[in-house]
Amino acid sequence: MYKRKFVPLALGLMLAAAGVAAQAAPKAPAGGYGVGRPATEAEVKAWDIDVRPDFKGLPNGSGTVSRGQDVWEARCASCHGTFAESNEVFTPLVGGTTPDDSKTGHTKALATGTVPQRTTIMKVGTVSTLFDYINRAMPWNSPKSLSTDEVYSVLAYLLNLAEIIPENFVLSDKTIAEVQQRMPNRNGMTTAHGMWDIKAKPDVQGSSCMKDCPVSAEVTSRLPEFARNAHGNIAEQNRPIGPVRGADTTKPPTANAAGAAAAPAVMPTPAEPASPAAGLVGKHNCTACHAKANKVVGPSWDQVAAKYKGAEGAEDKLVAKVKAGGSGVWGAIPMPAHAQVPDAELRQMVQFVLNGAK
Repeated sequence: MYKRKFVPLALGLMLAAAGVAAQAAPKAPAGGYGVGRPATEAEVKAWDIDVRPDFKGLPNGSGTVSRGQDVWEARCASCHGTFAESNEVFTPLVGGTTPDDSKTGHTKALATGTVPQRTTIMKVGTVSTLFDYINRAMPWNSPKSLSTDEVYSVLAYLLNLAEIIPENFVLSDKTIAEVQQRMPNRNGMTTAHGMWDIKAKPDVQGSSCMKDCPVSAEVTSRLPEFARNAHGNIAEQNRPIGPVRGADTTKPPTANAAGAAAAPAVMPTPAEPASPAAGLVGKHNCTACHAKANKVVGPSWDQVAAKYKGAEGAEDKLVAKVKAGGSGVWGAIPMPAHAQVPDAELRQMVQFVLNGAK
């Protein structure tokens, strides 16, 4: 929410961490380096979506509680429960607040500890935070796919569940400031801590040093052997883009004798994906809940392939299941619906899993 204000500070911290003195950076030649182009207005607008506590950046739009309930049940309930009470995938969003909290602006249960688990509504101080997060990050399996009016509606439904607004309230860019005055913990935020109370001094003290640098590094700690392959072979879980490549965690990190200095694990370059689906499972966040060989939140792909091996109509059945989401086959934890994913891509991913997820 405060990214505009702190961009220079963040840049300074990045340079300091890299040991580079800003004043030593070479100056660009006249006319620039001839690389890149200015961002268009549309590109800037697409990136600049943050909403501040004073509601600057809030888009025009509106939503109702009833419409929010429809969107919630279709896109949110699989992870958060019908009434935002789910504790299976994520912690509850509502609960633990009282009408008196909305009057005082302080969530009493935070101070007394009378509620065993803190909910989102108990903690959050600004309603703009809720709008901003839903808008940029939800649904979990398809972020930024909600329209502006759907975001307003989902937020209205959530606020109604928390008894902050009545059922007939229309939440919009014109009325959201009223809601801020009803937030149970609106006065609970404090700046009396090191992040803010820096007494007019930089929050990082230090100077750049480019001398007496160590010429070698010694590894003083390692991942325990029992945990090395706990989530499957990292070499098979690479993102299809970027330079990072995982180590083959099915093999020991070194062949040296006990007590000898261990060599770093070899970071192999994986083979090319067997099919475009190997990239689709990352694109659609399947790896957030699934791995090839190990159960994470949901079953491993090897388990799925084994269960449906040779089953008639397995491919069509799984395509429909992934599209609709739900629970019951592999336990109580629900899988989010993937209704926004094109059918052709859903089928490619199902074929990828059934064929061994290589």
